[in-house]
Order: sequence, then structure tokens, then C-alpha cells
Amino acid sequence: MSALAASDGDAPTAVVEGARAVREEDAFDVPAVDSWLREHTALPEGMPEVRQFSGGASNLTYLLRYTDRDLILRRPPVGTKAKSAHDMGREYRIQAALAPVFPYVPTMVAHCTDAGVLGSDFYVMDRIPGTIPRTSELGVDLTPEQTRQLCFTLIDTLIALHQVDPEAAGLADLGRGPGYVERQVTGWSERYRKVKTWNVPSYEKVMAWLAANRPDDVGSCVIHNDFRLDNVVLAPDDPLKVVGVLDWELATIGDPLMDLGGALAYWVQADDDWAFRQFRLQPSDVPGMVSRDELVRYYTEKSGLEPANWAFYEVFGLFRLAVIAQQIYYRYHHKQTRNPRFKNLWLPVNLLERRCRRIIGR
Repeated sequence: MSALAASDGDAPTAVVEGARAVREEDAFDVPAVDSWLREHTALPEGMPEVRQFSGGASNLTYLLRYTDRDLILRRPPVGTKAKSAHDMGREYRIQAALAPVFPYVPTMVAHCTDAGVLGSDFYVMDRIPGTIPRTSELGVDLTPEQTRQLCFTLIDTLIALHQVDPEAAGLADLGRGPGYVERQVTGWSERYRKVKTWNVPSYEKVMAWLAANRPDDVGSCVIHNDFRLDNVVLAPDDPLKVVGVLDWELATIGDPLMDLGGALAYWVQADDDWAFRQFRLQPSDVPGMVSRDELVRYYTEKSGLEPANWAFYEVFGLFRLAVIAQQIYYRYHHKQTRNPRFKNLWLPVNLLERRCRRIIGR
């Protein structure tokens, strides 16, 4: 959902890939933010250059570029009313708590709860230098064999997260106890019904199938809930090494197989149909990338978790992705945002429904 690193090292004068001019509707009072920030961290003289990462579709992400330090600012979409859906304090707290036990989170700088500064809560963190794989290319020169190795390194990183002890990290209170799978099916179904528009399917058959086939929780651990290639940072000096995991907006305590299913919903592979490949968000179809089935086998062998019915997790991941896309499209449909990137998000919502029904009908 957002890009928090550069593709060409950590020099402050380097171009940060994905950073663009700030959209008019997302602009903010830079001097006010700079003044507040100086009360919480040491900064060089002068105002920062401010750029916006165009990839964000939920919370907004900006680069604050000072002469010798790059910071990242995260805030909710302009005009957001429901703080619970864009809880900056929660996102900040999760990353700060994980830092001692999961060394792939950005360093937190400060969290602002004074709406008078920017108009909403926001937080600031240090930028992680490195490469973020983009929609159509990895951004680094890898052989197909190295690309294959990177796939498994990505899954190893997810497994490492799932092995974090929530109690030891001080995050146990994020969870609501047993019944995570049931709550997710019920909750995402309710969300979809609330944001359905005339040009997308009802998903009623898919939601009914998920409710009838949901398994019990297989475990309870810290899950990222948006784990994708374009949410990781690869080391500037070793593109086969993950040095950062970004975008913790949806992280919680939950079922690890649900996290894997959600991650693989984004994994569009080279032999997928043409229409589905048009909406990929990561370069998971470049030469050397492994299939979804192979990633599932690798995860289950390394983690020891064996799903009784993988189709459930696959369908839920796709359904959840459809709800996320529809929630964003709903904002555009009702003129709550003018971002043209969201104009056609109803199309993947239709494609994902057909994909879900094909899996159900196997």
C-alpha cells in the first residue's frame, strides 16, 4: 500500500522511487509539522522537501527529505471520520513493540495526537534504504535462480514474524482470543455488504461458502495481514536479503494460515489469465518466481502447520482483497476522493468473485 524506501541506496541526494509531487487534496501545513517534529527529534536547519508516495491506497505516506535525513510520515486519508479504521497510534505502537524481537520494522520517531498540527493523528519514522520490488519489475538484477531463492526468503521472513511471542513483545492485548477465523469471515462479509455498489457482484454465494467451510484457528500469533513483495525492502548491498517489512496498518494477533492466504491473494503468477494479471501489485510473475502452490508447500513444511482445506484460506484471501478494493472504490464512487487511480477498482472486484467461485467449484 505504500513505499517507504529508495531503490538506490541511502544517500540523501538519491531519488526515492515512488515519491511524487503531493496531490492537492492531500497537502498539509509543512511548517507546522516541521515545528512539531523538532520538539521530538534532532533535525538540520531548513524546511524539508515533501513528496508523496503514489502507491498508497489507504493511509497516506509522505517523504520528508532533510539535508542529511529522510523521514516518512503516515496519516489517514483526508476527511476520514472513523479513527478505528486508520489508527495511527496502533500502527506506531505495533512497530515500536516489534523492533526488539523482529528486526525488520522501521525505527519509530514520534506519534502526534494533536489534530491542530496536521488535522489528524500521524506518526513519523526513519526511512529504510533499499529496494522495494514494484508492480512490473524487481528493481534489482537477479537471475531466475536468485529470484526463486528470494521467494523462499520472503516466506522465511513471514515465518519469522509468526514465531514472535505476542506476550514477550507486549502485543498480546491486540488479540481477542479464539475464534479469529469466524470473526474474520463475519466481519469482512459485513464490510462488503456496507460498501457494495451497483456495478459489483453480491458475493453472497462466496460468503455463504466461507461461513459453511471455515476451520478452527490453527494458532494465534502476530500476523502482518498485508504481506507482499512490494511491502518489503531488500538490502542495497544484497538484494537477496530482506531488511525491512512495511505497512503494518492491518497487523494484529490472529491465525497464521489466514495471513498466508491473504499474502498469496496478491501473488499473480505467470500462468494466470490475462485479465487477472492486469491488476497485479507486485512482480510475482517475472522469470524465476515460484507458484502459489509451491509457496504453500514451503510454508507448511517449514512451519509445521498443515491446512486441512487450503481452498478455504485461498478463497478467503481473494474475498478479503475484493473487499479492500471495494472499500477504496466506494470512496471514489461517492466522491470522497478524486484520485483517478481508484476509478476502475470495481473491475478487479468482479474478477475476484469469478476466481473465488472457480476455486469453490473445483
